[in-house]
Amino acid sequence: MTLLYSLESYFDEIVGARYATSLKGGAEEPYYEAFNSEFGCAVIWYREDYLRSALHELAHWCVAGTERRTQNDYGYWYEPDGRTESQQALFFEVERRPQAIERWFCEILDVPFDVSLDNLDGSVSHAAAAAFELAVEASYRSLIERGVSPRMQLVSRALHLARDSHDKFIPLAS
Repeated sequence: MTLLYSLESYFDEIVGARYATSLKGGAEEPYYEAFNSEFGCAVIWYREDYLRSALHELAHWCVAGTERRTQNDYGYWYEPDGRTESQQALFFEVERRPQAIERWFCEILDVPFDVSLDNLDGSVSHAAAAAFELAVEASYRSLIERGVSPRMQLVSRALHLARDSHDKFIPLAS
């Protein structure tokens, strides 16, 4: 049993039933589907089998309000690599809080966290990258000081259970 399988199971059991939302891997690109007729609920799709992708998408779900959760990909825009400086600045503003929450989730699972500039062509200035890292850190510190939302508490509970069940899982000898 993998950690991701455990996380999907606990998320669906603890959070999904309450919010009609399921966590699923295997997607070519991460995506929030407001309603999937096959599953009869919203689906948080994460990339392939990447744990960090799942944690990042869960963070976006925690940030999205009720109205945003009725829209595919929460109604946000996405510009791929090659963003202008102003588009990258907007990306940083939208990503600050989700990445702080992602860091919180990474710490629960003892997974290394690094901010994502999501700009693989490397056109982000050192100063802009450093400022974004500081903004994510400030948002993370705010979570610690002010506490977390009820949805984030539920996701954190699912993460703790997935971690604990995964730590105790001992595969059979082959």
